[in-house]
Amino acid sequence: MAMKTEIDPVCGMTVDPETAAGKSEFQGKTYYFCSPGCKSAFDKEPEKYTGNQGGAQGMPN
Repeated sequence: MAMKTEIDPVCGMTVDPETAAGKSEFQGKTYYFCSPGCKSAFDKEPEKYTGNQGGAQGMPN
């Protein structure tokens, strides 16, 4: 059986969800990270790494 992998949105590294250093949810999707540093960077600016900048959903808090 093939191993399921995800792409770390911050650095582009392939990540195994079972052994990922962290994960975050943003707009209903789960993102997996190779290191705590990548997770931290994503959590600060998720729009930067998902391409969801501006528009109707980009309202500031």
